[in-house]
Amino acid sequence: MRDSLPIFTKYPLGELLSGTRWAPTSDPERFGMLPLMLGSLYVTLGAMVIAVPLGLATAVFIAEVAPKPVQEFLKPTVEMLAAVPSVVYGFLGLLLVGPWLADAMDLPVGRFAGVGALILAFMAMPTIVSVSEDAIRAVPVALRENSLALGATRWQTIVRVVLPAGRSGIIASIMLGLGRAIGETMTVLMVTGNAAVIPQGLAGMLKPVRTMTATIAAEMGETAYRTEHYYALFAVGLLLFIITFITNSIADWAVRSAGGMRE
Repeated sequence: MRDSLPIFTKYPLGELLSGTRWAPTSDPERFGMLPLMLGSLYVTLGAMVIAVPLGLATAVFIAEVAPKPVQEFLKPTVEMLAAVPSVVYGFLGLLLVGPWLADAMDLPVGRFAGVGALILAFMAMPTIVSVSEDAIRAVPVALRENSLALGATRWQTIVRVVLPAGRSGIIASIMLGLGRAIGETMTVLMVTGNAAVIPQGLAGMLKPVRTMTATIAAEMGETAYRTEHYYALFAVGLLLFIITFITNSIADWAVRSAGGMRE
């Protein structure tokens, strides 16, 4: 935090947050963080739109639908996916997924926000699936039996009884997946194109973007010590920390609220 403070003596906070150009090598230097924030927002939200429904559906299938042998195979397999290094996902996106999507959508390059969102979704899914599945299994069997005894179907019991009863764990799994997506560095550095531009609407998912984490990783190693560029990168890190802290605080509040409602 200390190394981020000097940048605020020359550039007001509002100018840094609303600036539309990140150009540390220009004359004069520009440290507008808005393109970086929007790039992170696009990639992260895109990943969660994909990961949450697929992850929750997979957790329900493993916990409530799949036969015992299938459960014993799927659960450790999904958890093993969380141990795959992020650079492996990055290479898969760079060499396979990106070029395939570019050919399918007739795009000039295979590195854009949508590729990053897709890869991050599959990186966040193991966490969502594992924690959600544990939360669903923790729901007392008596709740299921009472629901079925009252005439509810199996799917009505899952949707109206099991999922609401396990919502605190499900919310926690989603927020953990969100944290994985926000903080990921290598994958987005490799597949999103690293263009510090402001994405426009849904079409921005098909354009190159740059995230806050990728900016720090790409530029910190070549930045002169205690220059304005150096301080600006620490300011980006501080902003990322604040966003993560707020996200975790909201998650903690949501989990506590859900737990209180259940009681």
